[in-house]
Amino acid sequence: MIRSIADFEQEWTATSSGSRKIFAQLTDASLSQAIAHDSRTLGRIAWHIVQSLGELPGRLGLKIDAPAEHAPVPSAAATIRDAYSRAADTLLGQVRAWSDADLATEDDMYGERWTRGFSLRVLLEHEIHHRGQMTVLMRQAGLSVPGLIGPAREDWAQWGMQPPAI
Repeated sequence: MIRSIADFEQEWTATSSGSRKIFAQLTDASLSQAIAHDSRTLGRIAWHIVQSLGELPGRLGLKIDAPAEHAPVPSAAATIRDAYSRAADTLLGQVRAWSDADLATEDDMYGERWTRGFSLRVLLEHEIHHRGQMTVLMRQAGLSVPGLIGPAREDWAQWGMQPPAI
């Protein structure tokens, strides 16, 4: 759980930095990559992450510079990247205006009562979950995947090491 604004700032800085690395690899052509015809595309998942930065925090009373929940998926990767950066930066600025005590405030979240600290934890985990989905689709689209928690396949060679055996 997020117990202080400093906790959130540290975790959000790392998470949004990783997301920016993922989003930087997207190309316009890759946005249509899907695992199956009836599944979300890479672009749709990326856009969902961006939209979520406005939707969930909006339930906490925060005003995030993010696209509306039902805004259509852009066809340009740069548009998604820019929207993510604006929303991520706005979110951090808005949360920094809270006090640590505000994190214990309970809000109605999807029919339940969640503390704001818990809501922020859910937001972090939601983004990380969808980034994992994105990396699979990125591989299928022929994109490089940046190492976030540990090295990606491409990182091993840069370190002069052999990747683990498959």
